Parts: sequence; structure tokens; C-alpha cells
Amino acid sequence: MSVFRTPQVILLSDDLPRAVDFYRRLGFTETFRVPTDGEPTHVDLVLDGYKIGIASAASTRDDHGLDPVTDGHRAAVILWTDDTAAAYEALVAGGAPARASPYAWLGRLLIAWTADPDGHPLQIVQPLTRPARAQR
Repeated sequence: MSVFRTPQVILLSDDLPRAVDFYRRLGFTETFRVPTDGEPTHVDLVLDGYKIGIASAASTRDDHGLDPVTDGHRAAVILWTDDTAAAYEALVAGGAPARASPYAWLGRLLIAWTADPDGHPLQIVQPLTRPARAQR
């Protein structure tokens, strides 16, 4: 059996430049792009050691012969923070959809939900050290 390393999630996008711009605004840094010049078909970004890739649905179909699904909730990106309410408010004010305002979960976490431009759910999570003031 082979040994695996460096796992990564690839999100499919119908508008790759828009998706890359969204994740850059969240603090992700671009680490890889194909092609290096012109309209990209795949971009990798990293935040705090975690890498995600964004690939164009057209490239996935045309270059790899797959039939990608680009709608619905296919994956979720989880972002930990020290202030879920403030992060959620900033994302929504910046145009992200308001899916679920901050609420306490399991008595240990404060969670909110929004989405990236392609509809992938984004869960904003904060560990609670004292009772939460949920906005619900």
C-alpha cells in the first residue's frame, strides 16, 4: 500500500477568477496556478497551512474527461476564528449570502454559515470559553 501525504480539497467552479478572489479576501494566499499566464484552469491557495484548490468545471470536463457537478452543497469549507459574529457580519456585508447567523452548538462552539460565490458552504466556527450571545 502506498503512503499518502499532503491532503487537499479541490472545489469546482464555473467562475474560477471570482472564486479565487473570494478566498484571497479571506486571507488565503495563492501558491500554484495553471497556466501561469492567461486565464487559469486551476489555482491552489493556502491559509494557516491548509491548502484548497479551485479548478474550473470546464477544465475538469474537457481536460480530464469527467462530468463535474457544479451545483448544490458538495463540500464545505470550515474556517476557525476568534470572533464568529464579527467574521460572519463582515462576510455578509461583503456580499456572501446569509445562510445561518451565529448560534451555539454543543455548548462548546459558536457557528455561523455563509457560502462562497459558487455556493460551497462556509462554516465559521469559534470555540466557546463562556456562554455565547447568539444572534438568532
